[in-house]
Amino acid sequence: MGGAAKVREMSRRSRRRSAAGGGGWWGRAVVVFLIVCVLGLAVGYAMLRRYLHSDSFRKFLSVEAGDMAGVIGEFAPFRWDGLAVETDSFEAKGGGLVTGLRADGLHTEVGFGGVSRGVWEIKGTSLKRLEVFVDATKTVNETVVAEVKRDAEKPVVMKSGWLPRDAELQELDVGEVVVRANLMEGPAMASGMTVHVEPSGGKNAYRAEVRGGTVRLPFKILPESRLDRLKLRYQDGNVFLTDATVLAWKSGRIEGSGEWDVKSRQFSMEGGASGMTCEDIFSEDWAKRMTGDVASTFTMDNATGTPAARGKLTIQGGVLTALPMLDALAAYADTRRFRVLQLNEAHTDWRWKKGELNLINLVLSSDGLVRLEGTITIRGRNLDGLFRLGLAPGTLATIPGAETDVFIAGERGLLWSPLRITGTLDDPKEDLTDRLIAAAGLRMFDQIPETGEKVIKFTRSVLGDDPNKAIDKGVKIIEQGTGIIRDASGILDGFLGGGNQEEEPKDEKK
Repeated sequence: MGGAAKVREMSRRSRRRSAAGGGGWWGRAVVVFLIVCVLGLAVGYAMLRRYLHSDSFRKFLSVEAGDMAGVIGEFAPFRWDGLAVETDSFEAKGGGLVTGLRADGLHTEVGFGGVSRGVWEIKGTSLKRLEVFVDATKTVNETVVAEVKRDAEKPVVMKSGWLPRDAELQELDVGEVVVRANLMEGPAMASGMTVHVEPSGGKNAYRAEVRGGTVRLPFKILPESRLDRLKLRYQDGNVFLTDATVLAWKSGRIEGSGEWDVKSRQFSMEGGASGMTCEDIFSEDWAKRMTGDVASTFTMDNATGTPAARGKLTIQGGVLTALPMLDALAAYADTRRFRVLQLNEAHTDWRWKKGELNLINLVLSSDGLVRLEGTITIRGRNLDGLFRLGLAPGTLATIPGAETDVFIAGERGLLWSPLRITGTLDDPKEDLTDRLIAAAGLRMFDQIPETGEKVIKFTRSVLGDDPNKAIDKGVKIIEQGTGIIRDASGILDGFLGGGNQEEEPKDEKK
């Protein structure tokens, strides 16, 4: 019995030693594997870092940065501190929409988190200054040709099969951005802006926020504007302006949104402008004559191949004063109501294209006194307009024939007459004066049935006067009448900001 017990005890010890020996082998294998992995990672890290510090990586990033902007450029030599890198500048040139680019004071860090996805992670990137040159006068075909030429001239960067082939920008902050653009209408510039860019989900999708700075456009009506903020989103070759606020004049505010297709260069935008005054947008001469608060909606696009804009402009609290027409009407009607016109309506639809401005459905009205309705085209400084002019009954009563031959009764209790405007902004022409003079001339002469002789009808009651004196009196009356008509014609000059048009009195023959 004792011998059997010893055998069983020895058998258990053998099994324990055998089990212990097997577990030790697996443990050593796991340790060896972990050591190999760590060594592999260390070697891989060393190789990646060695590549990062090589000139090949600098050239690779130069190509990637150039592709994003559509240019060919190169970074200055890199200065490395671990995975962080700095360089003095990036300079590039292009033959397309972007003709030049310079970035100063670059700092960034390269991450390995995207190596398994085949990308280098470019993190925490900052630029001290970015200057971009744009030429928007080139056609789409010229831009496509330039892109093909750029692709042919782009330097070829040799890449190892196991190294990432793309760079992924994680974040970008720019301390100062300057954009110099050559537009069809002339040069434009934006400067002093700060920009923050970050990924927006999806490949090559980013959102950006632009703040501060000033914008100068080649349009006389727009002064240098102050940029409040722009929110942008880029995806698949399209730029979406989700929110834009620009401050202009003393308290003007322009807000809008839109989108731009980078390849076709088609864009559309809509928004509104508020907080403006007549003094802000009118000429110096007109600013003295008209006051009020101005607001306008707008829509812009180049769907037809040429930039075009349209909208509706309104003036609230408009007041017309210090116009020759107003003084003439006030004296003529023996009332002060015409010296200062309170406008209860002042609005127009507008369209602009290729330097041509059309004011459509224009209305200027002082309730119960004067109303102007119609359309006018302004090409450069040339005018071509067709209007209806309404005046309160009795305004022209002392001009013979004015309220019966030239004006006719119509809606709103006013007397109406068609009105054609031509000439220029500096020297406008209208056809109302000649029609008033013609009507007055016909009514100022009568023909005596018995003799067929024409006489001035205002002298017929002065039978006892010397005929020569009577004629002199009649001529003076005609001259006074035509003078009043010339003053009344100032209504056109008043509305357009021109001066009075002097005309020589016409000689009337008996």
